[in-house]
Amino acid sequence: MPVIKFQVHDIPAVLYGEDSDRVWLFVHGKHGYKEEAEAFAESACLGGAQVLAIDLPEHGERKAVCGFDPWHVVPELREVMVVLRQRWAYVSLRANSIGAWFSMLAFSDTPLEQALLVSPVLDMERLIQNMMRWAAVDETRLEREGEIATDFGETLSWDYLQYVKGHSIKKWAASTAILYAGQDNLTDRRTIDAFVSRFGCDLTVIEHGEHWLHTPEQLAFLQAWERKQTE
Repeated sequence: MPVIKFQVHDIPAVLYGEDSDRVWLFVHGKHGYKEEAEAFAESACLGGAQVLAIDLPEHGERKAVCGFDPWHVVPELREVMVVLRQRWAYVSLRANSIGAWFSMLAFSDTPLEQALLVSPVLDMERLIQNMMRWAAVDETRLEREGEIATDFGETLSWDYLQYVKGHSIKKWAASTAILYAGQDNLTDRRTIDAFVSRFGCDLTVIEHGEHWLHTPEQLAFLQAWERKQTE
């Protein structure tokens, strides 16, 4: 499988597969990096498509670049999509976790052939409210302090919460399949079911998986699901 590394504007990118008029944009989640796309490319390229992945700010080759937040990432993804549209006739999306949320904000008005979302964050406001409850922080305190570090490794941000309140997912037209872990601690089943019902998505549940699919059994399930979706 051919592998080419280059840059989209100033964003490190990697492209997998033989020349094609079809491409998947792979968007990683938190702590991810562009080379994670290789496992997905093994399936997608067999189906005759290519896979392009990028490093988001603070990840991969861009660890020193600040901006892993929607007001930086969403414009970047839109810039990348412009480049993809110039080169490929058919563009699809494969996104993980918060990468799925960023992507849905960026591409709500973009015609996509297909979207595959793995452990997607679908309701960021609800997730932040849950984290505030876990940390025993209310909105009054968060507004006063601006940012609050938690003992579970996340930093609560008043600016982030205000952005989220003004940017909910209201439109999503792509033909979408979701792989959801039954023990996902970031997105509850009610949120998933509501999204699936609202936007007509296909849902597959790996009941004994967590938000981060990482065991050999979970990864095998993921790869089988990807093969089926990209045939």
